[in-house]
Amino acid sequence: MASPALNNEMMQHTPVSKDRPFGWRDKFGYLLGDLGNDFFFILTSSFLMVFYTDIFHISAATVGILFLIARLWDAFADMAWGRFIDTRKATPIGKFRPWILRMSLPLVVSGVLMFVSIPGMSDGFYLAWAFVTYIVWGTLYSTVNIPYGSMASVITEDPVERTTLSTWRTMGAMLAGLVIGVIGPMIVFVDNKISADRMFMAAIVFGVIAICCYIGCYKLSKERIIAPEVTTEKVKLSRTMKSLVKNKPLISILSASLILLVCTMLSSAVNTYLFKDYFGNTGALSIVGLVQIAATFLAIPLAKPLVARFGKKEIASMGMLIASLSYFIIFLMPAPSVTQFILMSGLGMFGMGFMSIVTWAFVTDVIDYHEFLSGMREDATVYALYSMARKIGQAIAGGIGGFAIAAVGYNSAIEKQTDATLHGIFSLGTLVPALIYLAVFLILVFFYPLNKQRTNQLAADLSARRNAQ
Repeated sequence: MASPALNNEMMQHTPVSKDRPFGWRDKFGYLLGDLGNDFFFILTSSFLMVFYTDIFHISAATVGILFLIARLWDAFADMAWGRFIDTRKATPIGKFRPWILRMSLPLVVSGVLMFVSIPGMSDGFYLAWAFVTYIVWGTLYSTVNIPYGSMASVITEDPVERTTLSTWRTMGAMLAGLVIGVIGPMIVFVDNKISADRMFMAAIVFGVIAICCYIGCYKLSKERIIAPEVTTEKVKLSRTMKSLVKNKPLISILSASLILLVCTMLSSAVNTYLFKDYFGNTGALSIVGLVQIAATFLAIPLAKPLVARFGKKEIASMGMLIASLSYFIIFLMPAPSVTQFILMSGLGMFGMGFMSIVTWAFVTDVIDYHEFLSGMREDATVYALYSMARKIGQAIAGGIGGFAIAAVGYNSAIEKQTDATLHGIFSLGTLVPALIYLAVFLILVFFYPLNKQRTNQLAADLSARRNAQ
C-alpha cells in the first residue's frame, strides 16, 4: 500500500476557479475540439491510402510500412509531449488551452501538404514526400490532441460533468465522421476514381473548418482546476508497472480496445476499395457513412438507461455480439447488394456503438481498480498506457491494411481487379470485422471481471477506504 503521506496528497482537492460555472459553453467547446481533430484524422484514415496507391502509385505494402512506422513513432511522441506539457507552468488562461491554439495552424498546414500532388515528379519523390509529410503531421497531431484530451480533467472536478464532456466529445467525433463519410466521397471521387485536385481541395476546406473548430474550443472552454504546487513522494515506476500487470481489467480492456481499433481503421481503409472495386459504386460510400453514424447516434440515448439497469460490461458485450453476427450474415450472403451491405453494417454499427460510448467509462473503472490494488491514484499513468496501446493499435492497423490489400492482389495499374482480388477485398470488409468483433465479445465476457455487481462493490470499497484515512 502507498504511504499515508502519499495517500493524503492523492486525495487532496485542487483549487477551483468559480468565476464562470461549468455549462453549455464548455460542452460545446469540448465538442468542437474533437470535431476539429477528427476532420483530418478521419479524412486520412478514409482516403489517404487510396490517394497514395492511386495518385502517388506507391504500393499498398509500402503504404502499410509507412503507417506502421508513423504510428509507432506517434505512440512515443504522445508520451514525450505529455511529459513536456506536465513540466510547463500554467498560464493565466490555463495549462492546456494555449497549446491547442498555438499548434493548430501548423497541424492543419501539415495535413494539407499530405495531399499535394506535383505533376512530373518521380516515384521516389512522391515516396519521400509521403513519408515526411505523414510523419510530421502525426507528430503535430500529438501536440494538439494530448492537451485537448488532458483538458477534460481541469474543466470540472464533478464526475457527472466529466461524463457529460466525454459524451459531447463522442458526438464531436461522430459529427466529423458524418461529414467526412457523407460529403467526402462526393468531393474526392470522379467517375469512380479518386481525383488529386479534388482531394487537395477537400483537404483545404476541411482544414479551414478544423482551424475554426480549434479556435471555438479555445474560446468556449475554460480551465477551472489549478493543480497545487506541492512536493510528492516519488513512486517508483517498477512498482507501478508491477501493479498494472496484475490489473486484470486493465489487461482485458487494453486487449479489447487494441484489436477493436485495428478493426475500425482497417475497415475505414478497406471500405474505400470495397465500394470502388467490388460494388463499383463509390457514391454509396456517402450513404453507408450516413447510415453507420446514424445507427451509432441511436445508441446514445439508450446507453445510459441500459447501463444503469444491466451494467457496462453486459451492454458492451451484447453490442459486440450483435456487430459480429451482422457482419457474419453479410459474408455468408451469396451475392449481397450495396443496399443489403449498408443495412446490415448499420445494424453492426448500432451494436458497436454501445462499446464506443462506454469505452472511457471502462477506463475509469480500470483506474479505480488500480487504486484498489496498489493504493495509488495514478490517472495519468493509466491513461498514458491506454493512449499508447491505441497508437500501437493504429500502427498495426495501418500496416495490416496495406499488407492485406497487397496480399489479395490489388493492382492500381489495371482498370478491373481479378475475381480473386475482389473476393479478397470482400472478405477483408466482412469476415475480418466479424471475427474481430467476436473476439472482443469473448474478451469482455470471459476475461473482463468488472460486471455491474463487482463495479458497484469496487466503488463502495474505495469510498470506505478513503473515508477511513
